Amino acid sequence: MDRAIELAQSGQVFSVNEIRQRLRREGHDAVHQNLHGPAINRQLIDLIRAATTGVPQSR
Repeated sequence: MDRAIELAQSGQVFSVNEIRQRLRREGHDAVHQNLHGPAINRQLIDLIRAATTGVPQSR
């Protein structure tokens, strides 16, 4: 989970799916189980948006 947030904030990824793919390539286990659900998806989307567009995340 921490690595997913780090990637989202990095400005180097543009979707939650890209985060999942990178985590799998890095050897993280149970990516789908850990990053499943509307709350975590919304949080990651907001972080990605803030990192890539400068728009603050919604609350």
